[in-house]
Amino acid sequence: MKLFRPRGRNDAGPTTKSPVGPAVALYKAGRYAEAEAEARALAEAPMRLPDARYSPLALSIAALATGAQGRHTEALAAYDALLPDFGRIFGAEHLQTLKLRSDRAQTLAALDRHAENEAECAAVARAAARGTGREMSLLEGAARNGQIYALNAQGRHPEAETLAREALAAHPVSDRLTLVLRLGLARSLNGQARHEEALAEAERADELRRSMSEEQRRPETGAVVLAAVTALLGLGRGTEARPCAAAAHDACLAAFGPDHYRTTEARALLDRIDGA
Repeated sequence: MKLFRPRGRNDAGPTTKSPVGPAVALYKAGRYAEAEAEARALAEAPMRLPDARYSPLALSIAALATGAQGRHTEALAAYDALLPDFGRIFGAEHLQTLKLRSDRAQTLAALDRHAENEAECAAVARAAARGTGREMSLLEGAARNGQIYALNAQGRHPEAETLAREALAAHPVSDRLTLVLRLGLARSLNGQARHEEALAEAERADELRRSMSEEQRRPETGAVVLAAVTALLGLGRGTEARPCAAAAHDACLAAFGPDHYRTTEARALLDRIDGA
């Protein structure tokens, strides 16, 4: 889960009013190639930046945009290169450093490195829990969501369900974090062949998604439908599932490109339906 939020006045976070604001705005609008280009141009032209802290922040936005285009290996290399700089500039448990680690962990998930993702997300969540304020609370929830994804990917669905329910109970508002946690819960229920419950969770997630702005829901393009399709297949309702899976694949292809992990997941579901 990506978090672009206003920071304190002494924090060089990527806000829309900062020098990296245009790159952030492009990213949030789903214009990932343009966001990457803008962020890289900023990092390569330090005279445009008020101080040295903004160059690594610009490169972190470029890494986000790279991953959103499905170039996950390249994004991971960028995060690995940036981590020492973030630790030196901001400190090991600063919000920006922890956010970079969280985004890197999501890239590990996209590369099917789920045990590493689980361990890193758990570590980030523990560190964020030691912090204060809404930003750290949201980051902790985002890291828990990554941990839930990793548990599901390793077939540890009851553990994922427990963690998802705990995270939802600790976050009683309805926002994008709630949406992704509900999707993690649906995935865990599908993994336990509790498909009716999974479908109900997907429907709750879809209701929440529909209440959000386009910008808020864009990063989860296709995700709700894929959870519902998996449940429908488990219930033997393949005829209903097929057009939904095709629509999700087309949406992911348009938003993220053919190599993004969610596009790949949609394609695999289509192949599963067509091969049945």
